[in-house]
Amino acid sequence: MLVQVCLYFYCKCLWRCLKFVVRKLTGRCELQRICYSTKPGAGRTMKIESSLRSSKNKLLQNSVSVHPDAIEKTIDAIMELKRINPDVNPQLGVSLQACLLQIVGYRNLIAEVEKLRREPYDSEDPQHEEMLLKLWKCLKPDFPLEARISKQWCEIGFQGDDPKTDFRGMGLLGLYNLLYFAECDAAAAQQILSDSLQPKYREVTKEELSKFSKAEWEKKKFDKAIGYSFAIVGINITDLAYNLLVSGALKTHFYNVAPEAPTLSHFQQTFCYLMHEFHKFWIEEDPLDIMEFNRVREKFHKRILKQLQNPNMALCPHFAASESLINL
Repeated sequence: MLVQVCLYFYCKCLWRCLKFVVRKLTGRCELQRICYSTKPGAGRTMKIESSLRSSKNKLLQNSVSVHPDAIEKTIDAIMELKRINPDVNPQLGVSLQACLLQIVGYRNLIAEVEKLRREPYDSEDPQHEEMLLKLWKCLKPDFPLEARISKQWCEIGFQGDDPKTDFRGMGLLGLYNLLYFAECDAAAAQQILSDSLQPKYREVTKEELSKFSKAEWEKKKFDKAIGYSFAIVGINITDLAYNLLVSGALKTHFYNVAPEAPTLSHFQQTFCYLMHEFHKFWIEEDPLDIMEFNRVREKFHKRILKQLQNPNMALCPHFAASESLINL
């Protein structure tokens, strides 16, 4: 333990000395070097964030948590602290501002999403009830809901005759995401709902077919494809998206697709993407029964995490819910 502590402080001191030497040689501080050598996007913003957080200067440390309205003033203070002439380096201030807007925006997005998650569904709240009934109309436009408390709710994937009990884990966030998907990508949401009720097999390739024994192929022909409960899976995927956000894994995506501060719409668009991808993944995995859901979900989670490790990754699907955001 003592050796590890000594090694940590040695490396930290060595790193600070190295930064000092590089600044003297190049005439640029670390923030300048990052902005001038790294293209805009997650690569640059994450390096800037790491540099600011690891700084021993309180102004730089606190700059990642200022109010959005104070960002310009903070940039001016950083330029003054680093003795950088804004007239000679005009692009630096613009680049730092874009990075700080993303960093601060991500933190604020977590707070906004957390607030929705913590707000329970209230059947006495007219707005909550209106959203729930709207979800039904978007998913089943040709089939009127006969009553508020009804077994019909099972047709869109809720567990019982009153959906309010299914929102406990994710609160209003689950309903917000489901409604966003059903409204902004209605055709795809209705198709996925239909597929979840009438599941289809994925196509078996010739290579896979050649590996089946006769007995395995006969069994495969009579096996039933397994569906899932659309709404319950939507709430579960909301939980997955929430954990990706809070853990910081989604920084790669948001810093690449949001030119400034990521918003709730960006989060909901990501949820739509995850619903699309999970549906395809479920078909590919071809589970034996619904009891395999957690295994499939965990495998899917690991796949998304691996994709997000690429600093150039942007989960930008080409469907209705994301068109306006892709063009930002």
